[in-house]
Amino acid sequence: MVLHTRTTPAERRRTFREHLASGRLLRMPGAINPLSARLIQDTGFDAVYLSGAVLAADLGLPDIGLTTSTEIAARAQQTTRVTDLPVLIDADTGFGEPMNAARTVQLMEDAGLAGLHLEDQVNPKRCGHLDGKTITPREEMVRRVRAAVDARRDPDFLLMARTDARAVEGLDAAIDRARAYVDAGADAIFPEALADLSEYEAFRKAVDVPLLANLTEFGKTPLLDTATLENLGYNIALYPVTLLRLAMGAVEDGLRTIAAEGTQGSLLPRMQTRSRLYELLGYEEYSAFDSAVFDFTLPPGN
Repeated sequence: MVLHTRTTPAERRRTFREHLASGRLLRMPGAINPLSARLIQDTGFDAVYLSGAVLAADLGLPDIGLTTSTEIAARAQQTTRVTDLPVLIDADTGFGEPMNAARTVQLMEDAGLAGLHLEDQVNPKRCGHLDGKTITPREEMVRRVRAAVDARRDPDFLLMARTDARAVEGLDAAIDRARAYVDAGADAIFPEALADLSEYEAFRKAVDVPLLANLTEFGKTPLLDTATLENLGYNIALYPVTLLRLAMGAVEDGLRTIAAEGTQGSLLPRMQTRSRLYELLGYEEYSAFDSAVFDFTLPPGN
């Protein structure tokens, strides 16, 4: 992998579809930047996710619909450039009316993504695991999904519908909405904030398309393990904000340590080494283009 991926967006979309059709569970961590997406690939995961909450937090913003479609498309393109894994993105509510959702689909196709999900909240939206959410009428979300389907140019680009109705209208209503979104053309369903194992089972029995399990920390959903999700018949295990929480926890601890001790020396065992970073970046591969970029020897212990 030098400068860019070895695969095309069309190939990654077909791969994503094939993996979803295989019946096995795909493990999908959320990247915090393009380099972390490469690390997700390097450590053997199946796909990469770009969370709206993470993209907003990266800009120092809360997850309440303040980002724009063009901002997230630009970040997505930076990510798809460096990984051969399929990348799924959180497209919030489609950033406006059904016509905006249609434009969003084409922006995300152009950014090299394998798919996106649209949700049935209203703007200003909020994190799916917070109270006080407001959802659109079912008919309005159906129009949103249909507009996305009509705008799609690559039939392999995955359109997933997320419903936040469980916390607002109850489980039965969430299932009814999911069925309506599938009828409108959604390829997969993301049931947000399910409360327990029985609700996961009920959704799987009721909806006959790929299902995503959102395993976000500190939320309303139990952190089910992969064996349980496989037994339930789910298709994607999503860890949307895990890496951001790990990274920001480490950054905060590190800053406090430096402030208290006056040196970062005690933090060295917790750091990614220079040599590992260079390995991940592929420094040696770049020498195939220009030997002058890798003409150095790393100091011992790096």
